[in-house]
Amino acid sequence: MTDLHTLLDDPRLSADERAALEAFAREEAAALGLEDAAPWQETAAPRFTREQRARTTLWVSGLTWSQDLFLAAGLRGAGYQVRPMGVPDTEALRLGKEFGNRGQCNPTYFTVGNLVKHLRGLEREGLTRQRIVDEHIFLTAGACGPCRFGTYVTEYRKALRDAGFEGFRVMLMEQKGRVRQATGEEQGLSFNGPFYRAVLQAFLAGDVLNIMGYRIRPYEVEPGATDAAIERCRSIVVTALETGGSVLKALWRCRKELAAVRVDRLRPKPVVSIIGEFWAMTTEGDGNYELQRFLEQEGAEVHIQPITNWLLYLLWQARNDAARRETLREDDDGRRGLAGRAPWKEAVGIRAARLGLHAVFRTFAAAIGLHGWDLPDMDHIARLAHEHYDNDLRGGEGHMEVGKVLDNVQGKHAHMVISVKPFGCMPSSGVSDGVQSLITARHPETIFCPIETSGDGKVNVHSRVQMMLFRAHERARAEFDEAVRATGLSLDDLRARAARRRFGALHHPRHQVVGTGANLALELAREGRRARLRRALART
Repeated sequence: MTDLHTLLDDPRLSADERAALEAFAREEAAALGLEDAAPWQETAAPRFTREQRARTTLWVSGLTWSQDLFLAAGLRGAGYQVRPMGVPDTEALRLGKEFGNRGQCNPTYFTVGNLVKHLRGLEREGLTRQRIVDEHIFLTAGACGPCRFGTYVTEYRKALRDAGFEGFRVMLMEQKGRVRQATGEEQGLSFNGPFYRAVLQAFLAGDVLNIMGYRIRPYEVEPGATDAAIERCRSIVVTALETGGSVLKALWRCRKELAAVRVDRLRPKPVVSIIGEFWAMTTEGDGNYELQRFLEQEGAEVHIQPITNWLLYLLWQARNDAARRETLREDDDGRRGLAGRAPWKEAVGIRAARLGLHAVFRTFAAAIGLHGWDLPDMDHIARLAHEHYDNDLRGGEGHMEVGKVLDNVQGKHAHMVISVKPFGCMPSSGVSDGVQSLITARHPETIFCPIETSGDGKVNVHSRVQMMLFRAHERARAEFDEAVRATGLSLDDLRARAARRRFGALHHPRHQVVGTGANLALELAREGRRARLRRALART
């Protein structure tokens, strides 16, 4: 479609035609109230300096609610004024589309709109727009190379200008661990030990707490008990992070809160793994039609993807890239290359980071009572995926999304896999709608449901998920019934054994099949056989 400026520049136009077009443009601008508007040009926002730190509030958003809370608390403990914004909702989407250009992706609309909504809320509380611009900053996530979400810094600034907050500062936390402002270098944040420790603790503490919540809630006896315990746990961890206390001790206290929730796991529930585009599978609100809670309401147990998985994937990429660069025929003079450095030191550093990440996660998991949760082996995921999707292709989760589906099927980790991504997400759509069709053809036992979120298709998406979930329910029920039959005991006998063993919310049966209830039934039967053997040996 040719725009007006292109037409006016056409040398074939006569003077009368050009005058008519210019008159038409003036009339349309007047009708829209834009007769005096000049084309918008991006200008550099004021820089965030160390001197401004004490009087500047940083707002964070974009992860799960637990991790947003913990990140804000951890950075407060490191000396910054940080607070979490609310979870984006449909009103945020509406504002994002109102002030954003067309053709953006859903995460951008939701995030930009949520920021505008939040700033308007500050204004209603009595702050002037100038104070909001001068004393507040938004810290959000960037994205991978092909992903548009991380390249829309100009869109943020344009939307903020149109909403009346021109000059408001937006800082992007990139996936490589760097933080930058939309324009200019950033000096207000010190990337030192306390900063990175606060971020790491917030991410991993949020991971283990989120996993525990999704593991316990489907089996709670008293509805709402898990959510109440999670809220108490959040307060405990927030206090520890912002006061410099021990996060391990805080998680140990959380362990006691979660252990008090009464559960009944001898119930067949399909296990559904949610994968896909990072923001869409992580958010817990309208951005993915509240998919996690919807699945739980439909009787499923949800397996989420912790942020730790993403960090391990980034480390795998770094190690793979370093190994590839090491074998180049000529020096690698790239900005992040290996020229002038010993390659073995790079490999050792990446390995140390990976081992350290594993160690911290396992320590946090042990403290909160998270047993039987294994972080993915990224080499194994890469090998599974490589036949179908080249490991060197980047964008979204790359080969990891393909590998996760195969791992879930072959490792019996989930009855059903849902790949969720925003409408028009190019990296994830190419995998889910393209490569995964080959995976499901080769593995017909896979129940795979790709969905796109656009913000206004909730009923259709929920209906599609329900249809696929029906098959998963049937599979989980058949698996559970077979496990009970294999024990030679009735369900009442198994419940009695579970009561005697006092299996509480923290207990998780050893993995043999997919479903938690089926695994518990098999474990109880095995424990019964062991008890009989011990009694027989005692008599002899």
